[in-house]
Amino acid sequence: MSRPARPHVPMRPLWRCRACGAEWPCQPARLALLVEYRDDRTALLVYLGTLMQEAGDQLAQLNGHARPAGLADRFLTWARARGQDPDGP
Repeated sequence: MSRPARPHVPMRPLWRCRACGAEWPCQPARLALLVEYRDDRTALLVYLGTLMQEAGDQLAQLNGHARPAGLADRFLTWARARGQDPDGP
C-alpha cells in the first residue's frame, strides 16, 4: 500500500514546502494553485499577495529584520497571465 501524497503547503515561518523542502510556492504548489484558481486569476494574485506579505514579515523576523529580496518574483510574477503587462492594469 502506498502512502498518500503530502500536500505542497508552506512551513511557516521558514516558508519552505512541507513536502519537498523547496522555497514555497514550489513548482507543485504553483501548479495546484493555478488549477484551483483557473477561473479567477485576480483572486489568485490577491491570495498570493497576502501570503507574500505574511512571508516577508516572518522571514524578516528570522533575518534580523531585513526583508528578503525577490519575494515578488517568488510569489506573484509567475502567477500573472501570460502576455500581461507587469506595469499595466
